[in-house]
Amino acid sequence: MFAAEGLDVPSLLRDCGFDATGLDRPEARFPADDISQLWQLAVARSGKATLGLSRELAARHGNLDTLGHAMTCSPYLHAGLERLARYLAVVSDAATFELDAEPRGHWLVLGHVGSRRPVPRQRVEYGMLTMLVLCGWLTRRELRPLAVEFVYPAPSSEAPHRAAFGCAIRFGAAANRLLLADADMRAAIPSQHPALAALHERLLDEQLISLADSTISRRVCAEIARRLPAGEPRRQDVAAGLGVTERTLQRRLQAESNSYQALLDQTRRELAQQYLADRRHTLTDVADLLGFVDSSNFFRACKRWFGLPPAQYRARCLDGGTVPS
Repeated sequence: MFAAEGLDVPSLLRDCGFDATGLDRPEARFPADDISQLWQLAVARSGKATLGLSRELAARHGNLDTLGHAMTCSPYLHAGLERLARYLAVVSDAATFELDAEPRGHWLVLGHVGSRRPVPRQRVEYGMLTMLVLCGWLTRRELRPLAVEFVYPAPSSEAPHRAAFGCAIRFGAAANRLLLADADMRAAIPSQHPALAALHERLLDEQLISLADSTISRRVCAEIARRLPAGEPRRQDVAAGLGVTERTLQRRLQAESNSYQALLDQTRRELAQQYLADRRHTLTDVADLLGFVDSSNFFRACKRWFGLPPAQYRARCLDGGTVPS
């Protein structure tokens, strides 16, 4: 987003003391005050008091990764936002999110913890706008909040904020929050998918565990699952995604009595059980989602995993019969 706003991002990161390679590691965490310093410097260098205050930028660059996928599988917007509140720690251990009910609908309340320096208003405004755009994208509706409030004092001109959020803005409020009507909160999410939602929640639960008590095996499985739809991931690419060398990855897996190939096979097998139980995926789709080059390799893998070819395994799943686990 900073680059889209015309900033020299490598220089910005370097002057704030960030290791750019760490930004590509899903498990990496950066201190809240360092992120605020980054925003402050970006605002100063851009000369834009409304840096990032654009629906187009929020839509293009907002990304919640696995959590976002879980939200797209939710039945309606309120359920998706409940998932956001439950799993936000996967994205940030400094941001907070709450849903507060009131007669007209629900307030979506955004906060920050663990900061010593003030959080720049631009960082909060961009986060709030990203949340609103995400809600519209999930429901495929043009959402217009009933109200938006910020704790910061009013700027010299409120026009950019009104244009971005589509409603009047109250400044100097008690919290940073926006109000969505009950009808919007009940809006269906067209991409709802209970089976995939359960799968994503399982991955998110594992990520929460790994953040508190990480093992390299859990992290490798999560990284493999993330990369599989693009094809079978190579060990060196997974190592790079985790921010370690291939040799270090191999050594740490050996210390846990594990191997990359075993984890790749385990991840594929567990995902195959989920996908084959859902009739909306064709067998070709499942093979592609699991990163197999051709269906014959997928056929042989299913025979090895379940003792059945994929079509027969699916038939037993859907008939409610006993299937190999």
